[in-house]
Amino acid sequence: MELGVARGTDTSLDGSKRIVATRRERWSWYLYDFGNSAYAAVVLLAVYSAYFKQTVVGGAEGSRYWGLSVGIAMLVVAIISPVLGAMADFSSTKKRFLLVFTSMACIFTAMLFFVQKGNIFTGMLFFILAEIGYRGGQVFYNALLPDIAEPDQMGRVSGNGWAIGSFGGIVCLGIVLALILTFQGALIVRIAFLITAVFYGLATLPVFLFVRERTRPQVRPSGETLFTLSLRKLWRTFLDARRYKEFTKFLLAFLVFNNGIMMMLDFAAIIGAVLFGMNQQQLIIFMMIVQVTSVMGAFIFGQITQRVGGKPSLIISLGLMVLTVSLLFIVDSLAMFNVIGALAGFALTGVQSVSRTVVGQVSPEGRATEFYGLFSLAGQLSNFTGPTIYGCLATALALRLFEPRGLDAHAAEAAGLQAALIATLGFLALGLVLLLFVRRWQRSEG
Repeated sequence: MELGVARGTDTSLDGSKRIVATRRERWSWYLYDFGNSAYAAVVLLAVYSAYFKQTVVGGAEGSRYWGLSVGIAMLVVAIISPVLGAMADFSSTKKRFLLVFTSMACIFTAMLFFVQKGNIFTGMLFFILAEIGYRGGQVFYNALLPDIAEPDQMGRVSGNGWAIGSFGGIVCLGIVLALILTFQGALIVRIAFLITAVFYGLATLPVFLFVRERTRPQVRPSGETLFTLSLRKLWRTFLDARRYKEFTKFLLAFLVFNNGIMMMLDFAAIIGAVLFGMNQQQLIIFMMIVQVTSVMGAFIFGQITQRVGGKPSLIISLGLMVLTVSLLFIVDSLAMFNVIGALAGFALTGVQSVSRTVVGQVSPEGRATEFYGLFSLAGQLSNFTGPTIYGCLATALALRLFEPRGLDAHAAEAAGLQAALIATLGFLALGLVLLLFVRRWQRSEG
């Protein structure tokens, strides 16, 4: 467990005195992950995704509408996050932007309480707005990592953040599960979204109260607006990124394999419900198992990254993800699906945590938010394409291939979801191959 460091100063690359992060600042940063992981666990993974697909929409069309909802949210974030990242870097207002997006996520998570059977448009709209807040906030949350950790500490600090965050998902899921087991009915499921919104908001308060931004605001030239200056800086970032060839190659590999990661994340509950007949309680227990192994994965891969570096760690975790998806083609029992979920949680957290660490290590000094903006752009593009491709492909296969062959609606839907896993496996495998061409990296100074 991260113990933090004492208050003090260090010298940055430009010769100025840098204030070293305190233990309280790091724990405040960890607690933000604790809160937003509750949103991911309840809304994205265990409860709302299945509730929207099965109850709000119903049938194979539910997968398509869910994939489109995730895709639309990701596309919006992909468009706005690089510009917002550049604006935050220029004005030293990462926390301010983080507050705006976090508030948006919490408010519209609470609004999911009002989504009931047949409210497809409202269910999509409130989720999309909550997801934009959740994903947009991650741009600025990730960009605070260089403010609270030195380059040689980022692997451990990032891993601790993922681990503590995953524990937050476990706690919130436990609260929701206790309510569902005690009180039956769709109303209790909807109340889970109110609980998640409050849990999310309270856990994120310390980062706004205690974490200090180290980036100094720049003086805006006369006659220029912050927005136009940010656009110019963003354009220079795109041009400058070509100088960092290993970063560019890593970004390409990430763009590819993250499609497969997001397919598994956003459709795990739907796969469990349709292919293995999981009810809401079983889905929550399944996701709690995933979250427990995610804690283990975050800690272990944080240590592996610290010892051997980012590339070997990513190769190991991606290889485990390829194995996990491959097993879904041959297992047919609920018990084995839980085992696969445990392995997926361990590996998937490793992929995400190590990827975040690598960006912080290779970003030029003083420009972390810009490069995290590019990282976020690649992530959001694949977050858009991955779930959209999977949802549309699974629905098309069910309705146009398997139903015409005589399968009933449920069997055709299950067959479509399983067949679409080929695309997931392809993205993960290709991303792993591209990663092999990236040489060992170190932080850039230019």
